[in-house]
Formats: sequence, C-alpha cells, structure tokens
Amino acid sequence: MSDPRVAEHMPLLRFDWDAATVAGFVAKKEECWARDGLGHWAFLSDDRYVGWGGFQKEGDEWDFGLVLRPDAFGLGVRIARQAIDLAMTDERIPYVTFLLPPSRTNLRALERLGARQVGEIEYDGETFLKFRLETD
Repeated sequence: MSDPRVAEHMPLLRFDWDAATVAGFVAKKEECWARDGLGHWAFLSDDRYVGWGGFQKEGDEWDFGLVLRPDAFGLGVRIARQAIDLAMTDERIPYVTFLLPPSRTNLRALERLGARQVGEIEYDGETFLKFRLETD
C-alpha cells in the first residue's frame, strides 16, 4: 500500500509503514475473523502475491474491499467476483457494500458486478461513494 499508485486512492492511509504499523494493521484485520467469522485474505495468482481484501462488518453491513498491487490491477473483477460468489452462499450477507473514494472515477468494474451507487458516506473524516450489491 506504500506504492503511490495504490495510495492515491486510499485517503485513510495517513501514516508511514513500519514493522509496528504493519503488525497493528494485520492484528486489526485478524480481529474481523475472530469477531465476525469472516474477514480478509491474501490473494495469489500463479503463486505470486497480488494483493489483499475481503469482507469487513461495518455496523450491520458487510463491506468488501480490495487492494491490489499495480501490476495486478487487471485481476480486480475476477477476484471480486469470486468473493461475491462466496457472499451469495452466506446467509449472513443479504447484500454487500463497497466504499470508494471520489478519486476513483472508473466505476465500470462495480457496474459489471451489478452494484449500484446508493449515495455518499463520511468515514473517518473522508467522503466515500457508497455502492450496494444484492446477494440474495
């Protein structure tokens, strides 16, 4: 996430990465699994790490996020589709939300998945575009 091409679309990324920051970040993401039974994964393609992402409970909603290495940007729809397919089989997830910063202007991938914009939301002092995809 320290690559400028990735960081430019992550307005909440307001810190430098060091060993302590990484450990805290990973621990926070692992808490999702312990608390909710679902969380984030590392994504591999041909045994090569290409990014991370997954589901995180935000209140009563399941939000899906995906962060890919720049050389793997083209894999986003395929990875997201596999995650959405999983959500469609999970009774706990009647719909999935996606929060994107307004800097993300190419939204065709979300449209191809079937998501529709439902408004904007402020999160930690930043504005995000909110999308929703029905899974049931």
